[in-house]
Amino acid sequence: MTTATHDHIAPPSRLLLLAEARALWETGAGIAMWPLLQLTPRGDGHPVLVLPGLVASDVSTLLLRRYLNSRGYDAHGWGLGRNLGPRQGVEDGMVQLLKTLNDKSGQKVSVIGWSLGGVYARLLASAHSGLIRNVITLGSPFSGSPRATNAWRVYEGVSGQSSHDPRRMKFVEPTPPVPTTSIFSRTDGVVAWRCSLEKTGPKSENIEVMASHLGLGAHPAVLYAVADRLAQPEGEWKPFNRGLLGPLVYPDPDRDM
Repeated sequence: MTTATHDHIAPPSRLLLLAEARALWETGAGIAMWPLLQLTPRGDGHPVLVLPGLVASDVSTLLLRRYLNSRGYDAHGWGLGRNLGPRQGVEDGMVQLLKTLNDKSGQKVSVIGWSLGGVYARLLASAHSGLIRNVITLGSPFSGSPRATNAWRVYEGVSGQSSHDPRRMKFVEPTPPVPTTSIFSRTDGVVAWRCSLEKTGPKSENIEVMASHLGLGAHPAVLYAVADRLAQPEGEWKPFNRGLLGPLVYPDPDRDM
């Protein structure tokens, strides 16, 4: 499978955008299934940096980080306030935090990015792969047209920058030089799902879930998949096993391509 790069990809429909309201139900489901989610393998204590999406802050990733901490990881928010795009100091702040977590733990850092946060995660991995254990993105638009989302106007308004950013995207679009997982949903109401398709390879994969964009960080299927990916011993990465849960929970991401 190849990464989608066609500029004619349309943003999600208005119907899907309206359906983003189901994120509240998905958050409730994540909380309700908390006891079952504790059955995933425990982590080895390595640090995990979680980057929020556009206009969101660390509050949006609180449930995800609490879950990861409960499974034995050392999860951290980015501590840079609301994500208003790559404004002055933001990129340097993320690099400094990445280095600090690496220095304190003596371990490589896993980086999870939600939406625009995933774009940042891939940018970090392209420049600082020696500090990063793996990258997991949630509904992140790392390929295709920058206007194949329902958020590009918001991005330009809050960042003061054009959504067309070839200088950064030439580092974001290629598969990072670390184990990489893209979690996406075909019912994403914000980002066109084809813009979240990773080129599969020896250390890269796609995991499809049935979720809203705004609910990705709390959906129980996403929490399970993230914990499963992080639990792999360093240097022993293997593709996600959909097992008996697919296709009801994890559809085949390669179908109908």
